[in-house]
Amino acid sequence: MSDERLSRVVGRLQNLPSISLPTDYPRQTGSNKVIEAAHVAQLSDQTSLSLLKLVLYTEDEDLDEEETDSLSDRPSAFHLLLAAFTVLLHRYTGDTDIVIGSSSASVREPLILRLGLDPTDPFWGIVRRVQQIEKEAEADALPYDVVTQALNRDKEESLDGPLFRVRFFDETDEPTENFIRTTSITSDLTIFVTRPPASTRAALAPQISLRIIYNSLLFTASRISTIVDQLSALLRKAASNPLATIGSIPLITPAQKAKLPDPTADLDWCGWKGAITDVFTRNAREHPDRPCVIQSVASATPGAPQERVTFTYQTILRAANILAHHLIRNGIQREDVVMVYAHRSVDLVVAVMAVLKAGATFSVIDPAYPPSRQIIYLRVAQPRGLVVLKGAGVISPSVREFLSEELKIKVEVPALEVFPDGGIFGGLNANSEDVLKEHHELGDTDPNVALGPDSVGTLSFTSGSTGIPKGVRGRHFSLTHFFPWMGERFGLDSNAKFTMLSGIAHDPIQRDMFTPLFLGAQLHVPTAEDIGTPGRLAEWMAESEVSVTHLTPAMGQLLSAQATRQIPTLRNAFFVGDVLTKRDCLRLQALAANVRIINMYGTTETQRAVSYFAIPPVSEDSTFLQTQKDIMPAGQGMIDVQLLVVNRNDRNLSCAIGEVGEIYVRSGGLAEGYLDQAASAEKFVENWFAVNSPPRKDTILHPPHGFAGPEARYWKGIRDRMYRSGDLGRYLPDGTVECTGRADDQVKIRGFRIELGEIDTHLSQHPLVRENVTLVRRDKDEEKILVSYFVPLEAASLADYASDIPDEEDEKGLVKGLKKYRRLIKDIREYLKKKLPSYSVPTLFVPLVRMPLNPNGKIDKPALPFPDTAQATFSATSAANAPDASTLSPTTITMQKIWSNILPSAPSPIPLDESFFDLGGHSILATRLIFEIRKVFVVEAPLGLIFEEPTLKGLVRAVDRLRNADLGIDYKEDTTQPSAGLTVPGAVPTKAAVPALEYGKDYEALVKKLADSYPSVPADFNERPVTVFLTGATGFLGAFVLRDLLDREESVKKVICLVRAKSVEQGVERLKELSTDRGVWDDKWIQTGRLEVVIGDLGLDKFGLADEWDRIASEADVILHNGALVHWVFPYEKLRAANVLATLTAIELASTAKAKSLVFVSSTSAIDTDYYVQLSESLSREATAMRGVPESDDLEGAKSALKTGYGQSKWVSEKLLFEAGKRGLSGHIVRPGYVVGDSTTAVTNTDDFIWRLVKGCVQLGLVPDINNTINMVPVDHVARATTLAAVAPLPGARQSVLHITARPTPTFNGMLSSLSTYGFLTTPCEYIIWRRKLEQHVMEVQDNALFPLLHFVLDDLPTSTKAPELDDSNTVALLQQSGDKASATVDEETMGLYLAWLIGAGFLPAPSAASPPKALPELKHSGVIKAAGRTGL
Repeated sequence: MSDERLSRVVGRLQNLPSISLPTDYPRQTGSNKVIEAAHVAQLSDQTSLSLLKLVLYTEDEDLDEEETDSLSDRPSAFHLLLAAFTVLLHRYTGDTDIVIGSSSASVREPLILRLGLDPTDPFWGIVRRVQQIEKEAEADALPYDVVTQALNRDKEESLDGPLFRVRFFDETDEPTENFIRTTSITSDLTIFVTRPPASTRAALAPQISLRIIYNSLLFTASRISTIVDQLSALLRKAASNPLATIGSIPLITPAQKAKLPDPTADLDWCGWKGAITDVFTRNAREHPDRPCVIQSVASATPGAPQERVTFTYQTILRAANILAHHLIRNGIQREDVVMVYAHRSVDLVVAVMAVLKAGATFSVIDPAYPPSRQIIYLRVAQPRGLVVLKGAGVISPSVREFLSEELKIKVEVPALEVFPDGGIFGGLNANSEDVLKEHHELGDTDPNVALGPDSVGTLSFTSGSTGIPKGVRGRHFSLTHFFPWMGERFGLDSNAKFTMLSGIAHDPIQRDMFTPLFLGAQLHVPTAEDIGTPGRLAEWMAESEVSVTHLTPAMGQLLSAQATRQIPTLRNAFFVGDVLTKRDCLRLQALAANVRIINMYGTTETQRAVSYFAIPPVSEDSTFLQTQKDIMPAGQGMIDVQLLVVNRNDRNLSCAIGEVGEIYVRSGGLAEGYLDQAASAEKFVENWFAVNSPPRKDTILHPPHGFAGPEARYWKGIRDRMYRSGDLGRYLPDGTVECTGRADDQVKIRGFRIELGEIDTHLSQHPLVRENVTLVRRDKDEEKILVSYFVPLEAASLADYASDIPDEEDEKGLVKGLKKYRRLIKDIREYLKKKLPSYSVPTLFVPLVRMPLNPNGKIDKPALPFPDTAQATFSATSAANAPDASTLSPTTITMQKIWSNILPSAPSPIPLDESFFDLGGHSILATRLIFEIRKVFVVEAPLGLIFEEPTLKGLVRAVDRLRNADLGIDYKEDTTQPSAGLTVPGAVPTKAAVPALEYGKDYEALVKKLADSYPSVPADFNERPVTVFLTGATGFLGAFVLRDLLDREESVKKVICLVRAKSVEQGVERLKELSTDRGVWDDKWIQTGRLEVVIGDLGLDKFGLADEWDRIASEADVILHNGALVHWVFPYEKLRAANVLATLTAIELASTAKAKSLVFVSSTSAIDTDYYVQLSESLSREATAMRGVPESDDLEGAKSALKTGYGQSKWVSEKLLFEAGKRGLSGHIVRPGYVVGDSTTAVTNTDDFIWRLVKGCVQLGLVPDINNTINMVPVDHVARATTLAAVAPLPGARQSVLHITARPTPTFNGMLSSLSTYGFLTTPCEYIIWRRKLEQHVMEVQDNALFPLLHFVLDDLPTSTKAPELDDSNTVALLQQSGDKASATVDEETMGLYLAWLIGAGFLPAPSAASPPKALPELKHSGVIKAAGRTGL
């Protein structure tokens, strides 16, 4: 039967979907980091009554009472809540296939519920479906591991991801203790439903609480509160109509409504700011000599600097007036289309202003478009006038023929050119005279053509579904309405310097021109070479001292590609036209530290009415982008603009926070519409939300004072309209909108829904991909396949992925490297497999020489080769040689400057192969160095990077890799060999780089040094007092172990302590001083001869004991090896002698002269890997008595993944002892977690991560919300277990492990909440916010207690990778056989003792709250309180 059950389960779970919950922070792929937080909510009475009402609901109310459902068929409160939660997941994601982990009241095994649903399903139908699916899952319930193994069987690769990311449990179900108590590392969200027992006097409505455990690295607390509120709202609405369709049940709560735009609000419909022509004219009249357009002109002499020609406002005004009069005199009527055959120049500015001054509508044709495309635009526009700019070249014969035969052109200016002195030339007529000659005298005379808000001034083009572009008619209202607000919001004024970089036929060119003309600012125009030459554009912007620019993301990538020049003057960069990625932002910030990046969401149809999302300059906030996802959100509407996210199933409903819907743009600044009226009616819609709103006063037709102005004649009245964008999006908890894609980007291939944007986002993060785009194409068999086109990043490490196989370009010169970069393509494919479902990994990857752009600066997708063309290129052959760089890179030069500023006595120049630490660096300076690297290069350099790449050359390679990726790049893959024979005059002689020692391989070498066998201790070992040889007695734990040993007079005869000192007398004094500080010293130990000190050193052969070795070997019965060098940033090699070789020495001592027991004090750092977290989770799901990682584990799960040198050294030591134990060596390995203060005296170790965290939080005034457990145990409990392991071991112990774990296990929240309890002024906040505030605080003041340990807090916080649960059966047995207490923990009272001691020691300031909830306890520790460090060598 079990095989049949398994077959049914596997059948139900085939082709599982991957849920895409809306997160608030970026999901870091490739890691399972969890910062657990908890939220508890009591359902309101109204929601509870709704549950009761739903339970009593009957589908067919005509049935008699006896014919209705039996009680067992009615849904429980759990079923109703689960159904509502499933509907929420559907509304959040748009997914119609939802998988949830759940529990059962009748079976132990967890349930995997797969629920299909459709927005048209009634809510009651989902409830019944939940009941049915649960019943089927219970009937086929099997252990979770059995199911996952079966799903992976016979597959080349394991499952792409977890079976589910959300869980929904009843707190009282049987598996709670083991399977549910904590969120697994692969679950984002777990909901526990709790219903307390109630008496008959309680209300009938159930009192239900929800406890939500979530990963705060992904979600904010406000997101979780929103989920609870929406769950309640959904249940209340469903109770009033159980048959309501699930896609149309309102989810907005009053609290949300206050954060979201009101679709009936007034948007200043009559806020006419005047025509752009009038504003420009006024500026020119008031400031005639002010520079207006600065045109760059390429030098005629190669290599010579380019010229800059300045055109004043008066010059532009005169030229525009002359051309305007010419157009009017030659028959151009109001709103006639005048086509400008253009290029990027001052001439374009004059032509546009002239057309607008004539009251006409301007449109632009880019000569870069092929003639066939130009003809299409002309056919759509039907222009009556034509202005050809001289620099744009000659119109092609086919276009000229179309103009003369198909169009009715009234006037043509054949070769417009403007001169700096105010002159203007229009080209020659049939009489060889300037066509503008007769109007030259009108340069100072304005045409005075009245314009109004609804006058149509622009005709732009957007792609149409039929392939024919749609003409968009732009209104004058939008050309000026938003500029005053933008000036105030972004600090734009007449001193700003703008750029003309947008595609000239693309509507953002209007923003390029009109913004500076409105403000009276400067517009700088580059040459074609400035834009087309790699790296040149940044130089031009820097030389022009540009302060504001408008870019498309593709143009931004062009700007940053191969750029070496910083642009310090750049203050604002407005992005529009395409998706803006974090990578785009980081690249620009690397060039311009002072730039504020503004992502603007809008379309040609919305004109200037857009939303915005501002990213502060990296010079002001270098941490902002860390918390942003890979795609920048659309943001919130500018003034008088709303982004409305509308329910796709019921357009009368606005979407709630988190719910996917269609984005509508509501504003008075929308375009008039398309030339095609039918298309306009479909996309420009009346605001149905405001149909019943009271009429608004029209202050243009009826101004408050006086009569209507001339603009009123060109005003159609207040029109509350919305533009239907076709984009999908959702509101974030603060009301910001993020785009989730377009309906047409959600393609289906082989039945799977695929997001092209998601593929491109991940592909762009590969360290060797500069630009990329993914398309759905059809192969030669007409099958749809995914094709990713990419431009490789020209970096040093690219050569590692290139072969010498010759390649040919395709006929367009685009495809090159299909054979050369086979290894790179394979690496990219493997990279994507780790981040995407297998069906989303593209079939074909095509490397390109360059990404083709259309004249508008967007990727020219039609120009990309089709699959068969690309594959044909793959078979071609030709040779290609990569250039070889021989000079220092800009990164190297900058890095040398950083080192010079940080190192106290830096040589000049800095040698490339010398270690940072050999040049005088240390851990504090290393932290400063990484912060400087982050600030200067704008990369997320891990704080541990300098310890793994300590040379300048290695660090440069790592930074170069990181600069071209977002986060989490493997910076260790570069295998470039160091250059030979590099000599720098005056430099310190360089040392050969020493390869890092791999600890796993080192163990394999060291295990050969063990003896073949070791004698076991005699049978009477436990029956007589023993002599103990103790290392590490000067350390914190060692002092308490020493006291515990000597307090056992019956079982311990004598303790011999190894102390590092110059003489025995100094050794005794050192031991006494440190033990006294910890309150554990007794002079009688020396007086009675029960304590002896010998001098030596862990790192020396035979501990440096010399002649004492043989005596101690004969006298000692137990070797208690507690000594170690504890350092959280040193690599394994630096800890090897003191920590690993010393363990071999201890083993040798234990087997010399006579058999001895060896007790080794290790650390849970030896198992700090994902493997043990997963093992712990797996064991918790099984029906065993084991509570976590077994003490019998062989440590193979940490053979290669440990991150700290300290943990690695403990792992090697333990493995050596395991093997020695197999060969007969008696004893135990004690493996504690965090060892904290004495539970009675509170004496603690201040040089410890825990107390640095506490002090850092006090200094910051904030504590992070971290619900993760932390295995912290009082030192006296650890010492007791360690001592018993030495004097009363378990029978037959041969290096068996003793896990020391707190019971019950404390949590970070419990520990840190005690700060406010005892009067410290600390405020709880979300972990991500705390981390960001801490980094900012440290960068400003550099005196926070956590500064030396930022390596862990920001990059590798021990709890950021969820710590495994530990089974401690051996330890419990050891303690119980001696009649000792089996467990210990740190509770609030104990924390109070510790805080009191830390204050007394001067480590913490006294709490400053006037009336704290609890007063600090009085200490029992007598004597002077003194901060105690770790030491222990």
